[in-house]
Amino acid sequence: MEYREAMDYLENLTKFGFNFGLGRIEELLRRLGNPHTKIKAIHIGGTNGKGSTTAMLAAILKESDLRVGMFTSPHLHSYTERYRINGEQISQERIAEMISRLRPHLEDMVREGFEHPTEFEAGTAMAFLYFAEEKVDLLLLEVGLGGAIDSTNVITPVVSVLTNIAMDHMDYLGNTIKEITTVKTGIIKPGVPVVTSARNTEALEIIEVDCLEKSSTLTVVGRQVNLKQKEFSTEGQRFSVFTPNHSYEDLTLPLLGRHQLTNAAGAVAVIEVLQQLGYSIPEEAVRKGLAKTNWPARLEIMRQNPTVLVDAAHNLDGVQSLKQALLDYFPGKKVILVLGMLGDKERSKVVAELTPLADSVVITKPNSPRAGDWELLAYEARKFADKVVLIESITEAVDAAMAMAGEKDLVCITGSFYMVAEAREHVGGR
Repeated sequence: MEYREAMDYLENLTKFGFNFGLGRIEELLRRLGNPHTKIKAIHIGGTNGKGSTTAMLAAILKESDLRVGMFTSPHLHSYTERYRINGEQISQERIAEMISRLRPHLEDMVREGFEHPTEFEAGTAMAFLYFAEEKVDLLLLEVGLGGAIDSTNVITPVVSVLTNIAMDHMDYLGNTIKEITTVKTGIIKPGVPVVTSARNTEALEIIEVDCLEKSSTLTVVGRQVNLKQKEFSTEGQRFSVFTPNHSYEDLTLPLLGRHQLTNAAGAVAVIEVLQQLGYSIPEEAVRKGLAKTNWPARLEIMRQNPTVLVDAAHNLDGVQSLKQALLDYFPGKKVILVLGMLGDKERSKVVAELTPLADSVVITKPNSPRAGDWELLAYEARKFADKVVLIESITEAVDAAMAMAGEKDLVCITGSFYMVAEAREHVGGR
């Protein structure tokens, strides 16, 4: 198959939707020779911060001369972004070749009475096969959704990581922090060390109990590992991280937002666990890696005059971090907000957080079947802002916001990945 034909085949698998459980992925991997058993991995779950933490770890480990694989989702602009080795994306040709190899196994499974694997299960199987064949030293494996029955959870990692835990994907994971955390702690394996930057007290208690039951050592950011912010600007941040073993003074990070420092402290904690497991990772690699970390569409300044900020804050917790960043980095600026969210998010709460900061609001429609009654966002926004307009086209919504903004103003584009990706590409971020 050519790349486009292969992607059409893969995208067609989305019709099987979210179908949780490990039976299908385990059977598919068995047919592929169980490539996941040939990989050493760091398994990264949580609600927000998974991708940023993964990007930081990838940059640090690359500076340590390790061959580092990275499997993340969703992608912004190209499916190839999901599979990287030392920052380099997989080629389109390799994707096409791997889907061609995978397809007969999927069809055989159905013929033999198995349920058809989902699109994400097929993509996960490809990841294990690709990184095993490429003989990576470590694979940074981001959980797709949840944890316990996510298709990535067939692996026994060297370290399990849980970033912040908050309300998201309630349709699938539960309606309380307890229910959601219980699903996410499913990635904790017996005897495997755990690092968490979770802040919620109830979530932390559940993580602690799970680690105790599984004899897994636990490192908590805010307890054993602490940080101190020293300076911040729109160019980046300077901070220090303190662990029981070391003080990392005057680290720099180009990513913006207080929450990214918490993610960075979590990444440093993971590095120290790896050092205890025998990996050679010098302090200089930590410094250089953090300073070089790049993770698009997270408080990303795309251009100036007016300032255009893009942030994929797709749930309430992410929006609260965005709100804090707007107050920290852009106090007093006139804000034109471009917002588009999926129908299954806490949209009224998101609007209540953000729109009081905005002078004008442009509501647009995410490019997704889950956009739902997207126009209702305008109804919610008008409770807090006088100037609210509805523009279905994402590119036209961005253009309208830019036209409203003076040179000293801020255009803030946020919401669903599906919306932010198209807006980012339009602004010039491809």
